[in-house]
Amino acid sequence: MYLAMIILFIVIIVMLILFIWDYWRYDIVALMALFFIAVVGIINYDQVFLGFSHSAIITVVAILVVSSGLNNSGLTDLISKMLSKVSNNTFIQLFVILITVTILSAFINNIGALVLLMPLTTRLAKKNDKHPAIYLLPLAFGSQFGGWITLIATPPNLIISSFRERSGLGPFNMFDFTVVGIGISIVCILFIVTIGWRLIPQREVPNKKSALSQINEYLTEVRVTEESKIRGKRIYDISKSTSAEINIVTLIREGSKILAPSNLKTLREDDILIIKGHPRDIKTLINDTRLQLTEEREFKKEILGSEEVNVMEVVVGPNSILNRETVKSIDLFNTYGLNLLAVSHHEKNLYTRLKNIKLKVGDILMIQGRKDIIDLKISELGCLPLAEREIGFGKTSKLYIALAIFITAVIITALNILPPHIAFSIAALAMILSGVLSLQEAYKSINWPVIILLGALIPFGIALETTGGSEFITSILLESGIIINPIFALIIILLITTLLANIVNNVDVIIMTPIAITIATALQVSIDPFLIAVLIGASSPFFTPIGHHSNILVMGPSGLKFGDYWRLGIFIEIIIIFVGVPLILLFFPF
Repeated sequence: MYLAMIILFIVIIVMLILFIWDYWRYDIVALMALFFIAVVGIINYDQVFLGFSHSAIITVVAILVVSSGLNNSGLTDLISKMLSKVSNNTFIQLFVILITVTILSAFINNIGALVLLMPLTTRLAKKNDKHPAIYLLPLAFGSQFGGWITLIATPPNLIISSFRERSGLGPFNMFDFTVVGIGISIVCILFIVTIGWRLIPQREVPNKKSALSQINEYLTEVRVTEESKIRGKRIYDISKSTSAEINIVTLIREGSKILAPSNLKTLREDDILIIKGHPRDIKTLINDTRLQLTEEREFKKEILGSEEVNVMEVVVGPNSILNRETVKSIDLFNTYGLNLLAVSHHEKNLYTRLKNIKLKVGDILMIQGRKDIIDLKISELGCLPLAEREIGFGKTSKLYIALAIFITAVIITALNILPPHIAFSIAALAMILSGVLSLQEAYKSINWPVIILLGALIPFGIALETTGGSEFITSILLESGIIINPIFALIIILLITTLLANIVNNVDVIIMTPIAITIATALQVSIDPFLIAVLIGASSPFFTPIGHHSNILVMGPSGLKFGDYWRLGIFIEIIIIFVGVPLILLFFPF
């Protein structure tokens, strides 16, 4: 058993390293680790796929479908339209946005809540001549506050509840910890709207009236044609032919790359220049020099939009089919009828061809397409528009039906008439049968990589208990003198979970929940305050952009860097400790 425990610890450490390395997607890494511990005998073969039939996983799937039904009914569009009329006062705008996204994320998928309000917040920033980061970072953080409020808000909550049920106390009810979550949320929101937003870095942008599009430099490539005004001239002469401020990253000539080419290089026909610049400057360069965008095909007369052709800035979403794919492998034009004009990538120093760039969640793309199809195609790609589209009430006749289905499921769950996985599965089926959602839309709404990740990780929680791993860690903490009393132990559990959440979100609960239960048992106190501490910590990844997809999605549009998140995040974490711990002890005493 001791050897099995050591092997399990090694596998978990290697798995965490691979998650951070991000070479393979997280669900693939989790499956590899799961199969390994099964083959070496740490878990039985009949436990390998136990997680995929777990009630928590079924509930997550059902809630994703129900959330999609609510969005499809026109509810979220209606909310967005109502919020667009909010006052021009920054304080009031931030307060309303944070309250709205917190409430929404308590009941629907937090990414869905973020996606709903992201275009609105960017429009408000532009309208008020404010930096987008002032609105977008609080929006990202607020979309995670809802995880503290209801049982169905996040997958970790459901997993923690299942551990409680295995301990013989039964699962948490829908609103068991709502008071704690609301208390922390209110203090965090008030802090952000009064002081916190001033801590967010606001980098200089060339043109505040179009701050969103100016914050990120795009990487794109242009070809020297026979008609180009700079053909036969030196790179140095480009500045004499245009007022555009661009950087030439690479010159590609006859298949050979010349990195950071000399200004004395003479440009020839069919040379390809990889350039970096703002959208305005890219357009100016093309108009002034008659260079040709290499990705431009059918729409070459309408380089950056016309009456029939539109150009949109979009963000690669967490469920996008573009994630981890290259531009070449997707073939946007032949498959979707879209042109990719430029990319704003997380990695600033890129010297590869545009078509060879491997796209990631949070990358900003400049997409060109016909106005009658571009919205639909962007949705199919799983990308999120950075500009508000026209409010579409395609199925508004189903709005009240969708609301009735959702509210009924919540009430049935809250009254313990049916468990969440049954109540919301019935609600998901009702969304389909009532026509609110088509079968294809229902399947598309499910975040399969996250489902596979969670299903693959659940057996690790069981393995930590059966191998004695959680008891071993608890004994080390107790014998070291680090844990001097239950309150201090509670704070330690909260802090460790929070730190893990900032690195490997969703994995932290699988590791920390068994340990928290074991520590509470060793201290001979109730496990509930420790479970709530894990629950709060798991929804508190405010130090880094990689802690949650919400953080990544706003990184590009807000112009923030990796090290910017902690400036506001550290104060949110302090509030969580000084407000959260007393509230936990008040409503969940030892």
